[in-house]
Amino acid sequence: MKEKISNHLSEIQDFKAESIEKIEAFRIKYLGSKGLLKQLFSEFKEIDPSLKKEIGQSLNNLRNAANDKINELKDALDNNLSEKKVYGDLTRPGESIELGARHPISIVKNQIIEVFSRIGFTVSEGPEIEDDWHNFTALNLPEYHPARDMQDTFFIETDPDILLRTHTSSVQVRYMESHKPPIRTISPGRVFRNEDISARSHCIFHQIEGLYIDTDVSFADLKQTLLYFTKEMFGKSKIRLRPSYFPFTEPSAEVDIYWGLETETDYKITKGTGWLEIMGCGMVDPNVLKNADIDPEKYTGYAFGMGIERIAMLLYQIPDIRMFYENDIRFLEQFKSEI
Repeated sequence: MKEKISNHLSEIQDFKAESIEKIEAFRIKYLGSKGLLKQLFSEFKEIDPSLKKEIGQSLNNLRNAANDKINELKDALDNNLSEKKVYGDLTRPGESIELGARHPISIVKNQIIEVFSRIGFTVSEGPEIEDDWHNFTALNLPEYHPARDMQDTFFIETDPDILLRTHTSSVQVRYMESHKPPIRTISPGRVFRNEDISARSHCIFHQIEGLYIDTDVSFADLKQTLLYFTKEMFGKSKIRLRPSYFPFTEPSAEVDIYWGLETETDYKITKGTGWLEIMGCGMVDPNVLKNADIDPEKYTGYAFGMGIERIAMLLYQIPDIRMFYENDIRFLEQFKSEI
């Protein structure tokens, strides 16, 4: 019986199979209810008791060898099949790769930057955590100035001089401190104000502010720059400037474009007037130039600023500003074609 077991063990070790059918036949041959191992264990009952321990161990080794061989062959077969599925047919159609999309705020920001870069504006950036000087005081908003109430600010509790910037005008101050005129720059970035979140407002939003300082800069230069922007960005050639107030510009104005009244949506978003406010602007206040060590007797300049979310909502007819921050894939996928 020892010789018989040894022969079967050699046969198991040498066995090879290239199909699941052959592996199954092998399993039935050795491990089936009428298989060879069943027969050998039946014969085991009749052998000399003095040999049972040795023969019993040999039979267990034979059964384990058969099980190991079956598992080994199945694993090898699965690996071969997976490899063929992936690499076998090089003529098969490729698997489509899901493309992402730029966020609508990034799309609109890049469009605005592109428009102003054509007329010589460079991009400048600054910190989102700002100090009181750059965010308020240097912009003609000294301590206790009532206009500070226009912007409900997030202050750092441990240091009241440190805050989250409320506008990107702080970047313009830093730029004026480190550059001499002529200056022509735009400052895109994220800003923060302690406001209630609703369909029309958010505590986080994005701005782009522009600054131009040189000799003999006039309000007419500002108007022509804004007219160029509205034509390039919206395809609209009619604007109006309404008197307004900003602490860091004098005179100041709100800029409206004539959107038109061609559709029901036009009536809705313009409240039946056809006009839409898109930004604020004005001539840089001489005190702001002084605070940045620029001579207001020699240089003049203009500044303007707009909310990127507002421009995006107009361009894409988005009714709720909160949609920009919810990361809803159904919303974001609509902008794939804008990449």
